[in-house]
Amino acid sequence: MTRLLPSLAIGLGLFAAPALAQQQMPPAPVSFIEIKPEPLPIVNDLPGRISATRLAEVRPQVSGIVEERVFEQGSAVHAGDVLYKIDPRPFQARLASAQGTLQRAQAAQQNARLDADRQAELRQRNVAAGTAYENAITTLAQADADVAVAQASLQEAQLNVDYTQVKAPIDGTIGRALITEGALVTAQTDVMATIQQLDPVYADFTQSSSQVLALRRALEAGQLSATAPGEAEVHLYYDDGTAYEHAGRLLFSEATVDSTTGQVTLRGEFPNPDGHLLPGLYVRVRIEQAVRQDAIAIPQMSVARDNQGGAQVYVIGADDTVAVRPVKLGSTLEDGRWVVEEGLAPGDRVVVEGLMKVYPQAKVVPSPYDPKAAAAAKPAADQPKN
Repeated sequence: MTRLLPSLAIGLGLFAAPALAQQQMPPAPVSFIEIKPEPLPIVNDLPGRISATRLAEVRPQVSGIVEERVFEQGSAVHAGDVLYKIDPRPFQARLASAQGTLQRAQAAQQNARLDADRQAELRQRNVAAGTAYENAITTLAQADADVAVAQASLQEAQLNVDYTQVKAPIDGTIGRALITEGALVTAQTDVMATIQQLDPVYADFTQSSSQVLALRRALEAGQLSATAPGEAEVHLYYDDGTAYEHAGRLLFSEATVDSTTGQVTLRGEFPNPDGHLLPGLYVRVRIEQAVRQDAIAIPQMSVARDNQGGAQVYVIGADDTVAVRPVKLGSTLEDGRWVVEEGLAPGDRVVVEGLMKVYPQAKVVPSPYDPKAAAAAKPAADQPKN
């Protein structure tokens, strides 16, 4: 028992040494931010794909043999540009036949009109019977109908001749040629090429139905304010994280949920003057869907983790003593801050710089955090020492 007393005294001395040292340490200088609620956008990053705003499959209007391909594959075309030429000779022959038919019908019409005029004059003189006049009028009506039919046939034949020149239906970029010279194409069946309009382009992206439902419930409860459809900011990022230089606008969101994926599809429109966005390209779309009016946000560097990985911050009391406060974090903002869902209130002073120097119930010397001064001091600290 006598031997244990010195060992116990030494152990108690070692245990008390850190506490005594902490009591003797001067208050550590720290910087803090005072919590002030502010309106913050609810921003979501969603996966999406690029698609063309207009897509047209070039198909022949008449059947025939392709004589020539006029366009250059992958080039820009305009509506009305000739893309292919189909052998026009069979259609020109039908056009000539339709013209002859019309001329014959017009000659019969002229003869019927003269006969009707003659019968009308004889009737006025009471020379001819009324039946002859009625027959003449009927013959003239039939001749007029034959002329109308012949004119329609002529117009159809002329259209078919025009259709032997396959033209671009829209402005855009044409892809590869799917039909070569000498091929026999069938009207309205064969796809000869595809034209896509790529300025602007659509970005179709998806969001889970649970997120959409939670957002709508928060809006109905008054926790969030909705952004107007024309004011919703939509930004696009490439697969490697690089931001696309042009902002877009939200067009619509689907009214139904995909039964296989549980996703709701949304669509944004983006300008594409340089042609960097191609159909099928995978992108990330950042969209502002609502605004939280009294949100609380803190710098990421002010957040520490406990042994279980939970988020916590150090809050400075009225007597400049720090206390640990667990918090529930939400989404991150573009300026490097966390949105705090629970754990902080307006007026709280949260330690930002000097976390390594503080511990619970420690006295500190607080000063307001200056983001600009911290940003200027960081490059100087990163310089190599001589």
